[in-house]
Amino acid sequence: MNGLQVTHLALRAGSRVLIADLTQTFAPGEMWCVAGPNGAGKTTLIAAMAGVSKTASNAISLDGNALSAWGASELARRRALMPQASHDAFSATVLDTVMLNRFPHLAGWGWESEADRAAVHAALDMLGLAGFASRDVLSLSGGERQRVALAATLCQDAPLLLLDEPLAHLDVHHQIDCLEALSGWVRSKQRSVIFSCHDLNLARRFATHALLLDGAGHAYGGLVRDVLTPERAGAAFGYPLTLIQQDGHEALVPVMRSTSPYTSL
Repeated sequence: MNGLQVTHLALRAGSRVLIADLTQTFAPGEMWCVAGPNGAGKTTLIAAMAGVSKTASNAISLDGNALSAWGASELARRRALMPQASHDAFSATVLDTVMLNRFPHLAGWGWESEADRAAVHAALDMLGLAGFASRDVLSLSGGERQRVALAATLCQDAPLLLLDEPLAHLDVHHQIDCLEALSGWVRSKQRSVIFSCHDLNLARRFATHALLLDGAGHAYGGLVRDVLTPERAGAAFGYPLTLIQQDGHEALVPVMRSTSPYTSL
C-alpha cells in the first residue's frame, strides 16, 4: 500500500482561500491530526481526501491512483469516512447501525456473513460498546452516538480512516480510550488514521504527525512535535501559547495576557 498522496491541492470556500498549495504524503503506519482554527478548512480537507469533493479528486491519489479513477465500492473498501455528525431518522439497534458500514464487503444477495457479524462485535468491543448492541440509537446521548459512529467506521475495515472531529461530545475518559484504540489499530495493522481535533495536547500525545492549517491558505505538515509547537500553533490560532514541562509531562497552554479584551465589559 502506497498510502494517500496530496499533490498541489488548492481548496476554497467562496472567495476565501483555505489551502493555497498542499503537497503531502500520508503513509501507512502513521496517525495524523489535522488541526487549525474554526473555519480553517479541516472538514473541507477531510472531505476532499475521502473523494467527496470531486473538484479536488485529481489532486489526490490513493495507492498511486487518482481518487477520480476509483469505483465507489472499491474506494469504500480502501478508505472509511466518519463525518462530523450523524443524523438518525429512524429507530435501529446499535448493532444494525454499525452493520451498515459492512455494505462494501457484502456479496451475492447482500446478506451479512459470520465474518461481517464478527467485525461488528469486534468494533463494539474495541470501544467498550459491547453492552450497547441492542440499544436503540435514538436513545443514545451525543457522546454515546459518537462512539457508535467511530465503531461503524472501524467496522468498515478500510486501511485508511478519515475522521472528522471523532472526539466531539466525548468526555476526557472516552477521548483517551478512543485515541488509544485508534493508535493500537494503526500500530498493529500498519494502517493509517487522519483525524481532525481541537485538543492540541491530545494530538501531541497520540498522533505521530500533524497537519496545521492557519486559515490563511497555509498548511504545515510533519512530525507532530515539530508542527504543533508553541510558535506555530500560537500563530495559527492567533493567541500566544507556551509549552510547560514537568515530571516527564508537557502541555501547551495559553499565555495569560496582562489585559483581557473582556475586562471592560
